[in-house]
Amino acid sequence: MNTMEIASKLVELCRQGKNTEALETLYADDVVSVEAGVPPGMEREAKGLDAVKGKGKWWEDNHEVHSATVTGPWPHDDRFVVGFQIDVTHKPSGQRMKMDEVGLYQVRDGKIVREEFFYDMSA
Repeated sequence: MNTMEIASKLVELCRQGKNTEALETLYADDVVSVEAGVPPGMEREAKGLDAVKGKGKWWEDNHEVHSATVTGPWPHDDRFVVGFQIDVTHKPSGQRMKMDEVGLYQVRDGKIVREEFFYDMSA
């Protein structure tokens, strides 16, 4: 698949809530995922598919998603961006919040090899 095909498939799977399927089918084994902030008890950068899956499991275990909107993708050569707007409750604190973030993805050899998330940690 080319970059736009991967981007479109990622958006489709995210809209369906199939994030695990997206990881298993679209991501390289040596993928790197970088957060804008450091998740509690984790590193800012997750290296390797298993580490990225672990980060996803942490998210699911600690958050209740009430609604999510996925926008894009917007391609640029071997990269693309996707927008995420999420209404979520942090389970441990009970704090409900609206998140607005952008993911920048890089593709090589038909797989996502890097993702970086941008969001305001002060909100």
